Amino acid sequence: MIQAFIKKGSFQDSVSLMLISKKLSNLDEVDEVSVMMGTPANKSLLTNTGFWSDIFNDATPNDICVAIKTNDSGDVVKLISDSLEEALKNIAQQQQGGARLLKARRFDSAKQKLPDANLVLISIAGEYAPGLAEQALDNDKNVMIFSDNVSVQDEIRLKQKAAEKDLIVMGPDCGTAIIAGAPLAFSNVIPQGNISVIGASGTGIQEVISQIALLGQGITQAIGLGGRDLSADVGGISALTALKMLDADAQSQVITFVSKPPAESVRIKVIEAMKKIHKPIVALFLGAKADKPHDDNIYFANTLDEAARISAQLAKVEKEASLAPSVANKHISGLYTGGTLASEAAMLLAEKLDVAVSKDHDKGIMLDAKGHKIIDLGDDFYTVGRPHPMIDPSIREQEIANLGTKNDIGVLLLDLVIGYGANANPAESVTVGVEKARQKRSADNPLVVIATVTGSEQDPQVRSTQVEALKNAGIIVMDNLPEAILLASKLITPRQVLSSGKTYPLLDKVGVINVGLRSFAEDLQSAGTPVVHYQWAPIAGGNQKLANILKKLQ
Repeated sequence: MIQAFIKKGSFQDSVSLMLISKKLSNLDEVDEVSVMMGTPANKSLLTNTGFWSDIFNDATPNDICVAIKTNDSGDVVKLISDSLEEALKNIAQQQQGGARLLKARRFDSAKQKLPDANLVLISIAGEYAPGLAEQALDNDKNVMIFSDNVSVQDEIRLKQKAAEKDLIVMGPDCGTAIIAGAPLAFSNVIPQGNISVIGASGTGIQEVISQIALLGQGITQAIGLGGRDLSADVGGISALTALKMLDADAQSQVITFVSKPPAESVRIKVIEAMKKIHKPIVALFLGAKADKPHDDNIYFANTLDEAARISAQLAKVEKEASLAPSVANKHISGLYTGGTLASEAAMLLAEKLDVAVSKDHDKGIMLDAKGHKIIDLGDDFYTVGRPHPMIDPSIREQEIANLGTKNDIGVLLLDLVIGYGANANPAESVTVGVEKARQKRSADNPLVVIATVTGSEQDPQVRSTQVEALKNAGIIVMDNLPEAILLASKLITPRQVLSSGKTYPLLDKVGVINVGLRSFAEDLQSAGTPVVHYQWAPIAGGNQKLANILKKLQ
């Protein structure tokens, strides 16, 4: 049996009412209770779930509809009504008890209270979200629509309008974003870094940025798109806008793009846009296997974990490259003591520069092409009558010093192998050789030195001690050979102009007008983001005809 009543003129957000429904359903006198606002969509839901009562025909979107499934013959309606009043009272007290939140009851008042607001976060019922989003765009504000149940037609119209105004609409059904440090909707506390993420997947963004943090890197932005943006109907409108925004953002040195399975035509369009950006981009299109792992500036990943690992690696390389002096169009020399390390370095560099490795390895030469050379100093040619260079590094010290007069060499690659049997302090010999080489050069002809260290903290030489000595000598230390080779090849490549000159103020500082879930505003406030909570309710009691008349009168 269904018993029901309406509480007139008491607008509440959907999450609060869901929690109240659950609490009331736990009472012994009832089987289940549904508490919803009287919107058209909610009325359909009440019908479909077996909670409908004809008295709900009189409910407006500003009224609370309460339906009770029960076999109790007592006055259950009074019990639930009293319990509802108590629950609503508790919500009001909790809201008053927290830090004072800036509030407004009209959109114009919200703008006046937060003049610098440049984003409207919408989490109201889906049938009302498009109208509010359009109002925000008309006032030159970016939009994030957390709400679902927005039509594709409304999404396309809103996103096209935003693109024409150099604004972005994130969503509908966009659950995650972090813009200029502002946590929007479902979000995480992630260290600041140089990776920016674009995602047509909320939890996909959250997993990638969490993995990036675990790998010791951080993010600059995380822009959500909504799950339908890369569909054939929508055509990636916001994805293309987000790419333009991050292309112009100097802090975003690496872009990571994550999406659920996209329409093939849209995937191709997005990849074409990516190739026009002079930044490394990690692309994960779930369900779409790439023909090759690397295409121009795009690195394709197949899993969220892989996307995070590639992004973290590129982030380290980009950071070091931005700090290093220019050695564009110079050559790379590698002087290795480990044979396998020399071989892998040669293989990686040959692939990066599109050249061939040496076949016969004469005199330890693993690569010698177009002025670039990788040598294994542990080859038999160098150890006749003398200790291996891992024991006695003097031969490499001399070879390093000799590079001071070879002005065509801009980058020197080195390994440092520690452990039992190795030299007690190999970093000392390396730093001495590098200092001798640099003394022979002028300030406008630098030698950038990149090293990797093989060994552990428990080795006699202590890995961190060796790394610190190298860094103190102005030597860049990378974690592994792929990172070292990637950095070396980037440094000798002429630097490109990284942005179009256009600026997007949203990426520098965010001010938010929050409409819907109060908890989103509270989270923003606790994170130090300027926010005003617009206490929205359906205009004219949800009567669309009357609302349109009022809009014209304004």
